[in-house]
Amino acid sequence: MAPQDQTRKAAAEKAVSGDASESESLDISARLLAWYDAHHRDLPWRVTPGALARGTRPDPYRVWLSEVMLQQTTVEAVKAYFRTFVEKWPSVEALAAAPAEDVMKAWAGLGYYSRARNLKACADLVARQGGRFPDTEAGLRELPGIGAYTAAAIAAIAFDRPAAVVDGNVERVISRLYSIETPLGEAKPEIRALVEKLVPQKRPGDFAQAMMDLGATICTPRRPRCMLCPVREDCSAILSGDPERFPVRLPKDDKPLRRGAAFVAERGDGAILLRKRPDKGLLGGMTEVPTTTWTARIDGATTPDAAPFPADWRRAGRIGHVFTHFALELEVFHAHIKGDVPDGHFWSLTHEISGEALPTVMKKVIEAAIPGATKKRPH
Repeated sequence: MAPQDQTRKAAAEKAVSGDASESESLDISARLLAWYDAHHRDLPWRVTPGALARGTRPDPYRVWLSEVMLQQTTVEAVKAYFRTFVEKWPSVEALAAAPAEDVMKAWAGLGYYSRARNLKACADLVARQGGRFPDTEAGLRELPGIGAYTAAAIAAIAFDRPAAVVDGNVERVISRLYSIETPLGEAKPEIRALVEKLVPQKRPGDFAQAMMDLGATICTPRRPRCMLCPVREDCSAILSGDPERFPVRLPKDDKPLRRGAAFVAERGDGAILLRKRPDKGLLGGMTEVPTTTWTARIDGATTPDAAPFPADWRRAGRIGHVFTHFALELEVFHAHIKGDVPDGHFWSLTHEISGEALPTVMKKVIEAAIPGATKKRPH
């Protein structure tokens, strides 16, 4: 092994064992911040390093909103939703004053709908408390829908607190930087401890965003661009010749497959019957066509015999959808009805399918029965 490689390996081993000096950690942080100053992503919720230096402060509302949206969702998918939200509701007080149904409609398509319910609950609480977000991790964690990661991110980015912000991108960067052999699920405390050593007292918010940007643009899951990495001289995974091996993961279990049926009832003028799901549980508060009683744990009926009312139900196809913990397969049935909503059913008729709070799985169902229906405009 070349002398410089031996030095880098020794430095990495020292960091993992906890023997790395403060100066070594600060050196890594300084080089990462310098890289971020030159190569940061321009994002609609971000205050750039230059703007920060000129005295512009991040808006905690926008930081919070973006972080909630970014949970389990890509940056590209979030951009348009974020812009829509801040145009409709430019402050936490405005969001709190909005009807919950409007918030769910604006959220439709982002998935993980419990986030939208918690978003509204959090806005309501913050508005009642004067419209100011807590400026500490502990205080932020008291709010609905804010866990350890989101609290740390808001504290660092909005309030410049030296918090350890650890998302999937950061886990990958740290796992490679220190060649962590422990499987990711068990390595999280180790990774967090290493991030805590790296967080600088000055510019912790920029440091958190720099780590995220590094993982998103350079230290990517596949084909990382190691030659462009600002901390490549300290990265022990480069020595292994296989940085993609990190983070180490255990084999994933196959997701269970659940089955059920969905029923799309269409009136002659094109209106479709919809109903609102219960506020709690999977897809809580969202709009749907009626389905059989499938859940993450049990199958529902899959035949037209289970339809909510008699009609000439015809099979329109089958759709699949993958949730976090299970996959779903629905048989889709379509029927034309006459008149108004059938008696005894708390449903609504709508032509403006595109304006409904429809989760993606329901859009798939309706599209299977009536191609193009989810793109309709008001009648």
